[in-house]
Amino acid sequence: MPSIRRPWPISRRETDGVQANSSSASEAIEMTGDVKHEATATAKAVEADKDLKTFKKLHQWDFNLESSKREQIENAVKAHDVEAEVQIDQELEENSPYPEVASAVRNVDEDAPANTIRAWIIGLLFTTIGSGLNMLFSLRNPQITITSIVAQLVSYPVGVAWARFMPKRQFNTFGLRWSLNPGPFNMKEHTLITIMANVTFGQGPAYSTDTLEALLGFYKINLGWGFNLLYTLSTQMIGFGLAGIFRRFLVYPAAMIWPFILPNCVLFYTLHGKRTDIAETGVWNISRYRWFLYVMCGAFVWYWFPGFIWQGLSIFAFVTWIKPNSPVINQIFGGSSGLSLIPITFDWTYITAYIYSPLIPPWHAIANTLIGLFVFIILSALGIHYTGAWYADYLPMSDSNSYDNTGSVYNVHNILTPDFRLDLAKYQAYSPLFLSTTFALCYGISFATIIALIFHTFLFHRYEIWYRAKAARNQEDDIHMKLMKRYKEAPDWWFYAWFLAMFALGMGVTQSYETGLTWWAFIIALLISAAWFIPIGMVQAITNIQIGLNVFAEFIIGYMLPGRPIGMMCFKTFGYITMYQGLAYTQDLKLGHYMKVPPRTLFWAQAIASIWGSIVQVSVLQWAFGAIKGICDQDQPSRFSCPNGRVFFNASIIWGLIGPQRIFSPGSIYASLQWYWLLGALLPLAFYLLARKFPQSPARYLSAPVMLGALNYIPPATPLIYLSWGIVGFIFNKLIRNYRRGWWLKYNYITSAALDSGLALSTIVIFFALLLPQVNPPSWWGNNVVSSTMDIQDTAVRKTVAPGQIFGPAHW
Repeated sequence: MPSIRRPWPISRRETDGVQANSSSASEAIEMTGDVKHEATATAKAVEADKDLKTFKKLHQWDFNLESSKREQIENAVKAHDVEAEVQIDQELEENSPYPEVASAVRNVDEDAPANTIRAWIIGLLFTTIGSGLNMLFSLRNPQITITSIVAQLVSYPVGVAWARFMPKRQFNTFGLRWSLNPGPFNMKEHTLITIMANVTFGQGPAYSTDTLEALLGFYKINLGWGFNLLYTLSTQMIGFGLAGIFRRFLVYPAAMIWPFILPNCVLFYTLHGKRTDIAETGVWNISRYRWFLYVMCGAFVWYWFPGFIWQGLSIFAFVTWIKPNSPVINQIFGGSSGLSLIPITFDWTYITAYIYSPLIPPWHAIANTLIGLFVFIILSALGIHYTGAWYADYLPMSDSNSYDNTGSVYNVHNILTPDFRLDLAKYQAYSPLFLSTTFALCYGISFATIIALIFHTFLFHRYEIWYRAKAARNQEDDIHMKLMKRYKEAPDWWFYAWFLAMFALGMGVTQSYETGLTWWAFIIALLISAAWFIPIGMVQAITNIQIGLNVFAEFIIGYMLPGRPIGMMCFKTFGYITMYQGLAYTQDLKLGHYMKVPPRTLFWAQAIASIWGSIVQVSVLQWAFGAIKGICDQDQPSRFSCPNGRVFFNASIIWGLIGPQRIFSPGSIYASLQWYWLLGALLPLAFYLLARKFPQSPARYLSAPVMLGALNYIPPATPLIYLSWGIVGFIFNKLIRNYRRGWWLKYNYITSAALDSGLALSTIVIFFALLLPQVNPPSWWGNNVVSSTMDIQDTAVRKTVAPGQIFGPAHW
């Protein structure tokens, strides 16, 4: 295509003698108009060329940008095809370049209020109910978690009923006009309510309550109501400040798509949209609303089978049913404590456990996860376990328990003094710590992940981070950023002030009470969260894979402050949950960004809901420990045995007292896992060189942080969960996406939301109707055959020791 040349400038002297009423004057006016039009076109061409060059550089390693779009941009820029450049630039401005986002989020802004009395009352009501119930039932085993999608579903009919029945009278308070009923219940109000629910109880109760349960229920230490509340507030809300500070990297860019919230967006449009929203899909015509109802009802009914009636459907390890007492068969094919090499499950709770719905992450993330699972878990575990390394003959293949040298679960009370300190003589007389094969590998993989994140971010994203650090809100605009600029932004200083206030609160709490955490260790904990906030946030925003810092935090504090179990719990909470909770706030900032909720309204909704939710959770916790007799006892009649607090207590003893130096240092059983630090540095470098050498090959999609970090839930997550998740993800996000694109664009995310919604509602009904009253599932072969295997009983070990004998080293 011919390029548009730059017009020759016309000086004032050349037009000085032109008369207005002459034909030459008309020609001059026409000529001036043509020049202006040509100048505008030239300016657009120059701007488009500049924009596309910047876009090309920023998105060079963008995994989610389709190869056809990338090639289209590269060809236009290389050929300097002005017409194509202007057209592509306009397309990028009018909609998201990512099909996932374009199919789930509309490129228009609804003219509707978000900051209404109705939204605040309903939002705080659900915050109160959800936070209180999640806190109470987290103390019980089995526990139930009410997720934010339940709030999103249930709040809709509440909001609609409010709009129908509440009076529409206008009030005037100090010149501010307001109403209890501002009109129809709209999506922005609904989004605000859902975000308030999500930041307070969407992921379960506050992580700090695990520390409080361990203190109150197991250490029998009560630092007071004030400590409990201030500790929870500070741990929950320091991350809020970081979320706002780093939003220029994780919220504003179009490349940070945050796949997890796309089903929420589709569900908002489905509930508030037309009931006859029908489009051609190449398979059938049906509205999203009807499809959502059909799938949700089907999921609700179906879960009664694996959840209660036929529990064998959850772990359909039929090979272990044939050989229930064969250790090798159960280790290889077991779905609970084995490697599940024939992964079959008919239970959506297993498919989505720990790593969420497989319909959400892009295929490259799923593929990287499966590669990592096969190489670093399955192959590595088989090699280690069946060569007898780490005394694996005497240990299970995969579980989250710790063991002593008789093969029994490690009894931490055998090594404690009466004041909960390590008795070294008792420790040396008792046993070193042993881990199942995949549990030990998990620690090595966690070491590699921490280093891989830094190297990967530097190699693939350094230019992008530097650009966005300078550009702030004035960076490349997609349609959603352009639409959000009509609203006043929440100033950066609000978030800085919030961070400093919570920093001071956290410092005061840890130093004023007997926590064992020094002031400098508190600062290091926050520095760890801040340093890894952007790398982990970018991985999560691009792939929907969450990477934790909990193992790294345990490792660091175990070396820095050995012998301080309470200090270890506090350090782990501040070092891990600050980043984790901060990314939850960031994810919701992106949800507000997609749904066009004004940033200042969103700021106060997140802040006030978090404060109120913390107060509710601590109040319920305090009430429970005062009102429930025998709480945290293993045989508590109503099963309020504090499972989360028990795990936290054991971890504090293992990592706070025994310490990583006795587990991973040279001469210890698991010293070889230290080599994983080097693996974490070399793997991103190798992938980067491959991607540079073969930029158009699948090698460009290899991601070390995803390949390693996605596995950090194993154990307690099992290969069955990952493999079944990967199979379903391959079907939807590879096969259907490629061969039935119309169906995928319209129904994929609403299908995910419907399956999750039906499961959540069914789980709640089964829990309150059957499990809470302690009604047992029916006793028949379909339920009994599962519990008869060594896999489920966690007894699949190839060797045992005789009474009075031990295995392992003679000295430790």
